[in-house]
Parts: sequence; structure tokens; C-alpha cells
Amino acid sequence: MARLEKQYLSDIRPKLLKDDRYESVMEVPKLIKVTINMGVGEAVQTPKTLEAAVSDLTQIAGQKPIITKARKSISNFKLRQGMPIGCSVTLRRQKMFEFLDRLINVVMPRIRDFRGVSPKSFDGRGNYNLGLKEQLVFPEIDYDKIDKVRGMTVSITTTAKTDDEARLLLTELGMPFRK
Repeated sequence: MARLEKQYLSDIRPKLLKDDRYESVMEVPKLIKVTINMGVGEAVQTPKTLEAAVSDLTQIAGQKPIITKARKSISNFKLRQGMPIGCSVTLRRQKMFEFLDRLINVVMPRIRDFRGVSPKSFDGRGNYNLGLKEQLVFPEIDYDKIDKVRGMTVSITTTAKTDDEARLLLTELGMPFRK
């Protein structure tokens, strides 16, 4: 069992239950999944960049990503339907908690000029989205083997019904929100 999962089960869930917001343990918000997406627009011209992105995302997530394909053709971008344009991985259960633990405690302190994540990046239904500008902040990535700096999006999906419930859950998990 991951350290963050133990903390959630032993400390955070009982604390949220005690605040008289919820009557049952099943009502307390919990994490469902974490999705990491890396868009690689240059893959249209050079397919090798997609392979590098897939290997980076595999090292970061600890699981092989799927290759995302274009849904429709856009002539201005020289893009045809079905062309590979990125990669994505969905983490659940143990891998999700381990990734979040690394993200909060190892990666975020390594980000240059980091003052906390935006508290406004909730979607209205209790899910949080976070963008990272470079994959080099992850300790798994070897700086010398990087061909290009790529960004990624991390989406955290919860069972919370409102943004305030999700913000409270993520704050308890240790997410450093900006004041």
C-alpha cells in the first residue's frame, strides 16, 4: 500500500468524516484516477519524437502509455484523421497514489520559481487539472538523453461533487495551492 493511500485511509478520511459534512464513509470524496497526457504536435512531421515522448511518459508513470490519434483532419496543421499526435496514460489505485506522492513531494519542489499550484484549475465537478512545462522535473528522466523539452497535463479525477470538496481533499493530501 502506498504511503499517501495509508495517510488517506488512516488520517484524511476520518478527519473529513468528523467535520459533519458527510454521514457515511462512502460519501467522503476519494481519488478515482490520474491521467497524464503529453501532446506531441511535431509527430506529424517527425514520428521519432512520438517514440521519445512515449519512453519519457513510460518512465514517469511506470506504465506504458497509449498513443492518441487525431479525431479529425485539419488542413492548416497538415493533420489527417487517425494520425498519431500524442500519448496518454491513466493511473489507478496503487500507481495513482505513488505518482501523486512523487508529484507533490518530489517534483513540485524541483519546479523553478514554484509558488504553488493554481486553486482555480478545477472544472466545476470536483476534478483538478495541472500543467507542467517540462518533463525534466521528474527524477526518473535523465537530462542527457532528452532530445526536446515537452510539457504535459495531469488530470486528477475525484468523487467530490463540488470544487470546494475536491480542494479540501487535495489540500489534505498535501497539494500546495497558491494563497
